[in-house]
Amino acid sequence: MVQLAFADGETTPAQWKVPSTRMTDHHPGNLHSFQEPPVPLVSVIVPCYNEEKTIGLLLGALNEQSFPRAEMEVIISDGLSTDHTLERIQSFKSAHPELCVRVVENRQRSIPSGLNRAIEAARGTYIVRLDAHSLPRPEYVSRCVELLESKRGDNVGGVWEIQPGGPGWQARAVAAAAAHPLGVGDALYRYTEQAGAVDTVPFGAFRRDLVAQIGGFDESLLSNEDYEFNTRLRQAGGAVWLDPSIRSAYFARSTLADLARQYWRYGYWKARMLRRYPKTLRWRQALPPLFVLSLLFLSLAGLLWAPARWLLVVEFGLYALILLIVGLQVA
Repeated sequence: MVQLAFADGETTPAQWKVPSTRMTDHHPGNLHSFQEPPVPLVSVIVPCYNEEKTIGLLLGALNEQSFPRAEMEVIISDGLSTDHTLERIQSFKSAHPELCVRVVENRQRSIPSGLNRAIEAARGTYIVRLDAHSLPRPEYVSRCVELLESKRGDNVGGVWEIQPGGPGWQARAVAAAAAHPLGVGDALYRYTEQAGAVDTVPFGAFRRDLVAQIGGFDESLLSNEDYEFNTRLRQAGGAVWLDPSIRSAYFARSTLADLARQYWRYGYWKARMLRRYPKTLRWRQALPPLFVLSLLFLSLAGLLWAPARWLLVVEFGLYALILLIVGLQVA
């Protein structure tokens, strides 16, 4: 394991800092008194907002982990949900008292602030991050801990098994595209079978004291907070490790409109992050806008220059042919 240190000696910026104070379960939805349990080895942290449909599935999957429940706690950072999320959590806690589940408030209602509030409340040596719409396999937590203890990386993660987020052809199409190299480029955590060092991992698991070294999640970013966290980790000399034996089901967006809104948000906050870290731009992120720009350029140039019209036809036709071939493969 490398010793992490910033080359320029800067102190951790304020937006990354996570206070060391520990919090107890103080959400107004929790009416029962809380007795401090034994200190766990692992804290699973989950940012959450209006996830009544999936939070019970996640908690059920965590309760079925091969990792000892007595050495694990679950901290849900709730962004003041307005649906029945809190009732679902309380029902699970009543039915499964063997698993320590706590809820903390995330008043800023963003993912990075939710993660930081959960880390503040965490007591475990290891932090395992998950999302409320994910389903980890039974060995998920155990494999994360094994890889961290074997020092394969400072932040370790695995592969998403992309599932349709709803019924219908749009949900199936979105899930298929989100799990294919044509749709996601070299985002290996969506399809690879090979372990190795990468630029980022989904969710991630790391030692809690890592946050004291590089800071928490940047609350000025409303998306791409995990990539930014891993960028700081790598710049400080740390390693991000992907292992396909760590697997979780992830439910993709259910409609093309939802997907468009998701990637518009990704693109906006990716651009904000690139201003700070321009060297982190990957070809998978640059190629789509360049392709769109080339279509626009050739369309305009074709008004004045005939060969541009033919280039436009060839480019668009080749793209359509590739989509057809891949579509037939995954159908």
